[in-house]
Amino acid sequence: MSRVSARDKLLKAAGELFYDHGITATGVDAVITRAGVAKMSLYNNFKSKSELIAAYIDARHQEWLDLFARRSDNLSNGWERVLAVFDAYQDHAEFDYQNGFRGCGLLNAAAEMPAGSQEREAVNRHKQEVREIVINQLNELPLTEESGNTAASLAEHICFLLEGSISLAGLSRDVHAISRARAMADKLIERAL
Repeated sequence: MSRVSARDKLLKAAGELFYDHGITATGVDAVITRAGVAKMSLYNNFKSKSELIAAYIDARHQEWLDLFARRSDNLSNGWERVLAVFDAYQDHAEFDYQNGFRGCGLLNAAAEMPAGSQEREAVNRHKQEVREIVINQLNELPLTEESGNTAASLAEHICFLLEGSISLAGLSRDVHAISRARAMADKLIERAL
């Protein structure tokens, strides 16, 4: 059995607490207590709470990338892989959260951070990466150029559906909003071919 590092314990604890209670409502002492590590372990691994937040944002995005990879690895075309983006969001929404699903952890984090902060910029970079994944998959498809059906414009519509559905799902605690948005995205792609 492998031993879990203090850093990993801290990230796991921070992830649970930041998601369940919010970043600003969660103090470093609560993270240390939940992780079951010494206070110096926090400062040996993270220079500040801000650095811990950045690591949480990166880890949360990596979780989603891993879910997307599992969902999309064996799919044969870009259309299916775009829909797998929604499936990976759905998988994330169905995790067993202590206080229930509260929407996208990255968007929740960004909402708590000041405009122009490094944390908000990190969330924006991660969301842009998801958009690029969608564009790359759409570029594999023979989209018609009618009505401006470019991969970038279609990706914009699809990402609005994606992010809107995850926000609505978190607010209403209706994770099925994501699957309904997936069906809408499926129709958008079908009409663009």
